[in-house]
Amino acid sequence: MTMKHAFIFCAVLCFSAPILAEDIVLKTKHPSTYVIKGGDTLWDIASRFLRDPWRWPDIWHVNPQITNPHLIYPGDQVELTFKDGKPQLVLRRGNSTQDRLRVVKLSPRVRKKVLERAIPTIPLDAIQQFLSRPNVMTREAIDGSPYILSMQDNHLVAGSGDTIYARKIVPGSNTRYSLIRAGDTYKDTVNGKETILGLEAVYIGEALVNSFGDPTTLTLTASSREALKGDKLIPAISQELEYNYIPHAPKNKIDGKIISVVDGVSRIGQYHTVVINRGSEQGMEKGHVLAIFQSSRSVTDEKDKKLIRIPDMHAGYLLLFRIFDKVSYALVMRATKEIRLLDAVRNP
Repeated sequence: MTMKHAFIFCAVLCFSAPILAEDIVLKTKHPSTYVIKGGDTLWDIASRFLRDPWRWPDIWHVNPQITNPHLIYPGDQVELTFKDGKPQLVLRRGNSTQDRLRVVKLSPRVRKKVLERAIPTIPLDAIQQFLSRPNVMTREAIDGSPYILSMQDNHLVAGSGDTIYARKIVPGSNTRYSLIRAGDTYKDTVNGKETILGLEAVYIGEALVNSFGDPTTLTLTASSREALKGDKLIPAISQELEYNYIPHAPKNKIDGKIISVVDGVSRIGQYHTVVINRGSEQGMEKGHVLAIFQSSRSVTDEKDKKLIRIPDMHAGYLLLFRIFDKVSYALVMRATKEIRLLDAVRNP
């Protein structure tokens, strides 16, 4: 977590608690304390205390006497207390991890080594592959990108370590590229009119320029699937990966739906990544929490032959972790009922 993110995190915790704490509902059987273990996430911990675990920032008490109170480590203890009748979650730092640093003497200098990493908000292994790769692009951007012309020794496919030849790379420009392939088309239908929101950019691998020219010669340095002729190349993304997201509700009214599920599973459950038809243009932010509702359906009343609409049923929660212009990637954090494509997502 950067200093900027840490400051924002503390600010949210400090100023949101007095406003919203009175609305917090505790679980019927909640512990009074919990000792953090490796592999925990903030959402998991909050689930032990709160009916709605995404609300934990609203009652988090920042203790100024503790170093980095906005970070939680294995061995720390979270305690549920009450102030003026309102719940608070308080951090008690474990003695064995008080400073999170160990002094290692390596003559002639002293080096400090971080023992443990702070626990994340959500499970990183579920989203890591989506954080540093281009997942959504326009058709124009994909069609206009450089492409693989041929492979080493005229092979039909290429993998890590192979040489490839590409066209439309500007000499002297980027030297590192990601290989992608157009996947599913993300669509939205409103009043019977279909709108294309973007295309899935399927990640193939990474390539490094050996020599510029027409064609440019590159080496595949990594691959998650076989590269094919016609696959596109776009400049590789270099960015700091985020691993902490502050759960919060959108300020504006959101009424969207799940339009795709990554990896093509038929039944969507906890920790599945889904795509919703709302993005930055609709005010979506990283950390936004939305409630999932099973799509309503109509049934025929046999007595008067009328179609009666069945109310939507609450089915879980999701948390947004990557935002594009018109769509967002979200992780299903809780699934209380079966979740399907086109299920609604709204303010929690």
